Amino acid sequence: MSTPPMVAPDTQIEWRAPVSDDELVELTRSHGGSPEAGWWDRVRAHSLGWVTARSGAGQLVGFVNVAWDGGDHAFLIDTKTRPTHQRQGLGTVVVRRAVEEARAAGCEWLFVDFEPPLAEFYLEACGFRATSAGLIHLTGPV
Repeated sequence: MSTPPMVAPDTQIEWRAPVSDDELVELTRSHGGSPEAGWWDRVRAHSLGWVTARSGAGQLVGFVNVAWDGGDHAFLIDTKTRPTHQRQGLGTVVVRRAVEEARAAGCEWLFVDFEPPLAEFYLEACGFRATSAGLIHLTGPV
């Protein structure tokens, strides 16, 4: 992994801190995503934990969820960084905290999938390695 990035000194990075569905909807909208109200309320119960990043003013500026199978396997999903905080190392800090917490919880493996433009972020900045995997798009044509 590369040198740890620096984020604004007043940024608060926390594991399993309270975060509302409304905050996640707003964060998702901020970067052009298509949020689904109620999503976090449904998903939270399946999470090992999550990492939040808040500005000094308390605004949610970064997030990642760690889903898991209840055993050795964890899954990094829903990485989000507010556009005003992108390309400053915040996403890397949030993901690295998720890695540390999954390791501390006794997970052996942490998986992530991503679109090709994000390969440099996950593989170089965050320390994941490329692997062979399979995927079925369940809502697409058979």
